[in-house]
Amino acid sequence: MLKFFRVASLVAVSCTLVSSVIAADTKAVLSNGQSAPLSANAPVFDPMQTTAEQAKLDLPKSFSNPNDIDAATASTLTDLVRTQAVDDSLSTEERCLASAVYFEAKGESLAGQLAVARVILARANSGRFPSTLCGVIFQKGQFSFVRGTSLPSIQMDSKHWRNAVAISNIALDNTWESPVEGALFFHARHVSPGWRLTRIGSVDNHIFYR
Repeated sequence: MLKFFRVASLVAVSCTLVSSVIAADTKAVLSNGQSAPLSANAPVFDPMQTTAEQAKLDLPKSFSNPNDIDAATASTLTDLVRTQAVDDSLSTEERCLASAVYFEAKGESLAGQLAVARVILARANSGRFPSTLCGVIFQKGQFSFVRGTSLPSIQMDSKHWRNAVAISNIALDNTWESPVEGALFFHARHVSPGWRLTRIGSVDNHIFYR
C-alpha cells in the first residue's frame, strides 16, 4: 500500500511540473507584444520607406520614352528636343543656323543655345541686318568662329551637333520661346564692349540686348 502511495505522489508531482511549464510558455507567448526585442532575422518594415517605394511605382509613365512625346505635348525644352528629327537633309539656311548654335553655344544649356538661335533669326527678320541666316552669320565682324567665308569643321556624329540641329529646328518653327526673346545682340560674359543698348538678360555665358 505504501508503495502505491509513493507512485501516486510521483505521478502527481510530474503532472504539476508539466502544467507549470506549459503555463509559463503560454504566458510568454501572450506577453510578447511590440516592446519585445526582435530577433536578428526578423523582417523590419518601415512605413515611410514602403510609401516612398509605392510612390515610385505610381509615377506617371508619360514622357518616359522619347517616342511617346510630340511637339504638342512636350512639357520641357528637353522633351521638345527629343521630338526633333535630326539627319543630314538640311537646307543651306538650316545648316548655317545649326552651325552658329554649335560653335557659339554647344557647351551651354538648351535654353542658352535657343537664345543664340533666336537672336540670329531676329536679326534676319529685323531689316537692320542681312535678310538670310547665312548672311547674318557671315556678316563681317559679327561672329568670331567665322573664318572669312567658311566655318571650321563640325563633328557631325556628336551629341552637340544633334542638339544644335534640334534647337535650330525649334527656333525656326517658333515652337519654344527664348528666355531673352526679342534680343538682337549678345556677347560673352568675359568681355565688356561698352554697348549703349537695352540689356534684356543673361543666359549661361552670354548677355543679351536689344
